[in-house]
Amino acid sequence: MPRFAANLSMLYTELPFLDRFAAAAADGFDAVEYLFPYDFTPTEIAARLKENGLTQALFNLPPGDWAAGERGMACHPGREAEFAASVAQALVYAQATSCQRLHAMAGLKPAGVSEAALRSTYVNNLRAAAAQLAPHGITLLIEPINTRDMPGFYLNRQQQAHGVLAEVGAPNLKVQMDLYHCQIMEGDLSRRLEQHLAGVGHIQIAGVPDRQEPDGGEVHFPHLLDRLDALGYAGFVGCEYRPKAGTSEGLGWLRHYRARSTAPHSAPT
Repeated sequence: MPRFAANLSMLYTELPFLDRFAAAAADGFDAVEYLFPYDFTPTEIAARLKENGLTQALFNLPPGDWAAGERGMACHPGREAEFAASVAQALVYAQATSCQRLHAMAGLKPAGVSEAALRSTYVNNLRAAAAQLAPHGITLLIEPINTRDMPGFYLNRQQQAHGVLAEVGAPNLKVQMDLYHCQIMEGDLSRRLEQHLAGVGHIQIAGVPDRQEPDGGEVHFPHLLDRLDALGYAGFVGCEYRPKAGTSEGLGWLRHYRARSTAPHSAPT
C-alpha cells in the first residue's frame, strides 16, 4: 500500500502551521510535505517531526518572491546565483529534517526570453543543484504544473519533464508526478504511470477538477493507487488537495482505502 504524506500547506489550515504536524499524526499519517518551511527555523520543524513520529517527505526550494507572484526561478537567465543560494538554503532544512526530496519549481516564463535560453538555464541549474545534493543522498524533483492553475509556468507535461531528466543526466533528478495536474493536461493516467514511473520520485493526488478530496470528481484514485502498488512504486503519495469542509472530516477516502487494502483477499479496484 502506498505511503501517504499529508500536505500541510493545504490540509489542516484551520490550525497554525506548527500545530498541523500533530493533527496529521493523530489522523494516522506517518509523513508530511508542504510548500515551504522558511518562516520557521530548521530546529522548530525538526522538533515537530520528532515529537509526532513523522517523516519529512518533501518540500520546495525557495521560489523567489511568492507574494509577488513568482513561482520559482530555475529557468530564469540571470538569476543563477539566486537559484544556487536557494538550493543551499533548502539543504540546511533538509539536513535538519532528514528530508530526502526537494522540489525545484521551474518558474514562470519571463517575457522576451527565447525557448533555447530558458531550456539551457533550466538544464544547467538543475544539473548543478543535483550535483550539490547528491552527496547528501537527496533527490531533486521537477514538477509539470497545469496551465489552468498556473498560466505561463515553464514545465507542463510529463514527456517534457522526462526529456529534461534525460538531458540533465543526473541519477538523483526525478519527476514529481502530480496526477491532478497530469489529468488536466494529458489524462490517460494509468498508461502514463506505466510509461514514466521509473523516472518518478514522488506522486501527488487531488480530485479533479476542483482539487478537493480524491474520492470525488473524474478520476478513480483507488484504481491508480492499486496500479502504483502493482508497478512497485515505493515512494510517497502526497495528499495535496483543499478539503471541502475540514481535513479530518474529509479523510473517509483514506480510511476506506486503507481498510480495503488490508482486508483479507481484498481485490484491486
